[in-house]
Parts: sequence; structure tokens; C-alpha cells
Amino acid sequence: MILDGTDPAAIAQAAAHLAAGELVAFPTETVYGLGADAASDRAVAGIFAAKGRPSDHPLIVHVTGLPEAERFAREVSPVARRLMQAFWPGPLTVILPRREGMAAAAAGGQDSVGLRCPSHPVALALLRACAAHVPPVWGVAGPSANRFGRVSPTTADHVRAEFGDGLTVVDGGACEVGIESAIVDCTRGRPVLLRPGVLTHAQIEAACGERLWLPHEIAEAAPRASGTLESHYAPQAPVRVMAAADLQAALWARGREGGGASGTLAVWSRAVLSLPPSACVHRVMPQDARDAARALFAVLRDFDAIGADTIWIEQPPDTPEWAGVRDRLQRAAAG
Repeated sequence: MILDGTDPAAIAQAAAHLAAGELVAFPTETVYGLGADAASDRAVAGIFAAKGRPSDHPLIVHVTGLPEAERFAREVSPVARRLMQAFWPGPLTVILPRREGMAAAAAGGQDSVGLRCPSHPVALALLRACAAHVPPVWGVAGPSANRFGRVSPTTADHVRAEFGDGLTVVDGGACEVGIESAIVDCTRGRPVLLRPGVLTHAQIEAACGERLWLPHEIAEAAPRASGTLESHYAPQAPVRVMAAADLQAALWARGREGGGASGTLAVWSRAVLSLPPSACVHRVMPQDARDAARALFAVLRDFDAIGADTIWIEQPPDTPEWAGVRDRLQRAAAG
């Protein structure tokens, strides 16, 4: 069932579903989430079952702001507060020590919890309606609304393609950001970037007011975090990421094969390429990193829809603004 996210009655209906322990897919500025009452372990179990996701792989809890975050977090460090002030609402998740007895299932059994305040107006309206409901829902656990490890959805139609018409989906249009939030761990006395997003390392570090560390620079193990497995975001066809020159060489080699090349090849590149005469579908990767992030998952889903057997993608530039796209492509190729 698709609900119109611009209709207040539809928002109230979706909030009632969540309060009743049901699953509801909803838009954020990053991707669509598969939501459940974060404080209800039974409701959250429905997310893991629907996605086929391991129950020890934590979910991000969506809240309307700091007061609601403090219902789930045992403490909020000064650096975490600075990050919230700088980027909430927005595409940043902060991992904090979890309050005992709260969101144990959503946290994957860890003593930490990931929290985010989305900026999408429909997501915020839904979270506020949940908080105003009787009984209230103070936070919504919401991983991406797709089968575990597959390509994240950025439209309501993507969600419906994954789960069918039986799932309630609040339609808020296409997602503006297009890839998941950056994740910063604030549980270890120093901020650690666990997952890049559209916010750059420099932007996050400036908001922290201190050095932003990377996982390989820290001796102690990081908390498990959403979307950080080696293989993730994978389409049905195998993905190969190549430098532009290598991609062109591989296309020339395929062209020399002539009739021996079989199957549909899908290509996403920034460079102007000479394409082989054999079956090949080409999409142009935007030159701007944010535009490419917005398009990434939709392009991979389009390639699945046309039945591509192989997907070749040009390696994005090795610059800070492209870090989130490079991360998603690396994990997609690992699948």
C-alpha cells in the first residue's frame, strides 16, 4: 500500500501502523528506510525477518532531535553534540553509548546505538506524528528498505519492487542525497568515521572541533555499524570497477570479440568511451559527486531491470567529495 507523504492523514495512518508494531517504509533524504518502533524488540524483529538481515547487524534509529536521542543514548559527548548541531537534521549518524533497556534489538545486542535525525520533510513529519501518538513512538529503527545486501531504494517504486504491495510505503518522491548517511562513532573518547557519505571528512572534522579518526588508525575494535560489511549494495549482476583507461581497453577487447561477446554489458562512466558493437547499455555518470551519489542506486537498479549480465563502472576520482560513492561501489563490487 502506497501512502501520499504530503497528506497529513496518511502520515497519521503510517504513525498508527508503527505504534501498532507494524513495518512502514518511509523516505529520508538519503534512501528509503524500512521502519519499526525502535523501542519494541518484537517490532524490530520484523525488520530483520523481512530483509533477511542478521539480527546482530545493528540498525540506525531515526529521531526528531537531541531530546529524543537522549531517550536512547546513555550519554551524549560534547563532540557528538557539536556534530548534531552542525548536521542534524541531515545525513549523519552518530553512534553513542546505549541506554540500558532501550533498543536492544535495534542495536544488534551492542551497548551502543546509532542515531540520526533525517532532514526529509516527510520523514520528520512521520517522526513527529509518531511522538504525538498515544502511545508514543520516540524513535523509528530504519535500515534501507531492501533485501539484505542488495541495492538500496531511492523511490517508493523501488521499495514496492522489493517487498510487494503488502508493505505500507509512505511516498515522498525520489531521495535527494541518494546514498546512506555518514556514520561517526562517538563511544571511544575520540570521533571515528566508520562510513563515508556525502559529507566530506573535512566537513565532519571541522564540526568535531578535533581530529576525525579512521577505523584502521584505532587499535580497539569499532562497534558494528550499518552498511559497513565488505559486500553490500550489490545488484544481481557482478560489478567491476575500473580506471577509465582500463575500462576503455576492456571495451575494445570486447569489441574485437565481435559475435563471441555474449550477454548484456552495462557501463556507467564519466569518460567519453568508444563502445563495442555487441550488446551494451551505457549510462553517463555525472561529473559532480553529489549528482553521482543521487543517481548511483537508481542506475544499478535500472541495470538489473534490463537484465544486465555484467556491470562495468568507471572508478570515481580519488578526492574527498567522492568518498561516499567510492565506498558504495567498492562494496557493490565485493558482492
